[in-house]
Amino acid sequence: MPLQIAHHPDYDAGFAVNHRFPMSKYPLLMQALVKRGLTAASHQPEPAAPQWLKLAHDTAYVDQVIDCAVPARIEREIGFPVGPRVSLRAQLAAAGTVLAARLALEHGIACNAAGGSHHARRVQGAGFCTFNDVAVAALTLIEEGLAGDVLVVDLDVHQGDGTADILRDEERVFTFSMHGERNYPVRKIASDLDIGLPDGMEDEAYLERLADVLSRLCSLRRWDLVFYNAGVDVHAEDRLGRLSLSDAGIRARDRLVIETFRSRGTPLCGVIGGGYSTDVPTLAARHAILFEEAAAGA
Repeated sequence: MPLQIAHHPDYDAGFAVNHRFPMSKYPLLMQALVKRGLTAASHQPEPAAPQWLKLAHDTAYVDQVIDCAVPARIEREIGFPVGPRVSLRAQLAAAGTVLAARLALEHGIACNAAGGSHHARRVQGAGFCTFNDVAVAALTLIEEGLAGDVLVVDLDVHQGDGTADILRDEERVFTFSMHGERNYPVRKIASDLDIGLPDGMEDEAYLERLADVLSRLCSLRRWDLVFYNAGVDVHAEDRLGRLSLSDAGIRARDRLVIETFRSRGTPLCGVIGGGYSTDVPTLAARHAILFEEAAAGA
């Protein structure tokens, strides 16, 4: 069965090539997936319904993003202005994770070719994140009665502070973040489980630590759905990371997460998370590892 993928051309908001956020990785990722023959089951989301977004975010903030009226101080924290293309991209990326989550429940595994915007908090965006797509999707599926016990496995190099903020009082969602302890954000918001890693950690130590935690997470509950943030900013060459994983280490990480949950029959929704290498085609290929490993587990 082909891997189910959510994607939209407007995931790319058309930033300048020298912008700190490498927006061109989204079309380059899709080119990489086409080259690998992984796009046979690609689905286009419609923009997220405002009521989905308002399950995770303050109503006033959602309206500001949709109306392109985000205050300048919040835009500074996000890292770019929220004009029409950014607003549309944020709505589509959130909807893409909702769509991928529905596809995961139906097919066992699915991925959004965007997503992982885990710094967006309830009242505002931050850290290149406008809407928190995983929180939106988790709360939407819970609201619709499609999931009751949801696990977030966030392996982006940065701590998932926004996800922790939005879901801190939601007992039906368990949030886990394993990240560089000394990296952004400086002021972290506690997840249900946080593991801070030292600078420079390499493949073997990272994978050993992760395997132990995944085993513990599987023993907590029988999860209805897992959201997996597969950020590749853990790579040694990433300019905003401080860990030292290799491409092979990222592949082993993704395989470990996917096999852990798929072997138990747990549906898994993957999102790509962060990646900030200056060589954007190489970065896109690194993001494609998630899809290669997910296709193997489909």
